Amino acid sequence: MTGNNKAPIGWVMTGDSPSDYETGLDDRILHTGNYSAYLSSKDEKARGFATLMQQIKSDRYRGERLRFSAFVKSMDVRRSAGLWMRIDHSSGDVLAFDNMMNRPIKGTNEWNHYSVVLDVPVKSEVIAFGMLLNGFGQIWMDDVSFEIVDESVPVTEQIPAEDLFDEPVNLNFESNNLI
Repeated sequence: MTGNNKAPIGWVMTGDSPSDYETGLDDRILHTGNYSAYLSSKDEKARGFATLMQQIKSDRYRGERLRFSAFVKSMDVRRSAGLWMRIDHSSGDVLAFDNMMNRPIKGTNEWNHYSVVLDVPVKSEVIAFGMLLNGFGQIWMDDVSFEIVDESVPVTEQIPAEDLFDEPVNLNFESNNLI
């Protein structure tokens, strides 16, 4: 591997425990071209998660449906890994989000194509996206694509409105039925 814990140009590594992880470019394990980016836990005691990510202005994507996709390969992922994308308002409020935790990458897998699709509200300011690794393992990302798609492509947002209640429920906690 090349890299020695250096994020590729244009990318940053962050997360809640980035010191337990490393990132860089790999010139041996790749899907196409000369390099892939990787994210790896330093050891079995890796805490929290790390992400290799970018943030861009949302100006050219406002009002559009956006697909962030890539080929991802995984090795020994014990907890979870995946692609993610978040659309933020200028106030910092999250307007849309998906981190694939409802369909995580786990274990060891050859190159597979994954995607995250979100609507970019007109009131958005920032689009953040990348790959994340939660716990022990390693993932590689290659052939990244960022494209506007039409409404025939469903959004993958984690909490779609149809899964929400219409009004507050069980506010006195007297219902002993568990969801």
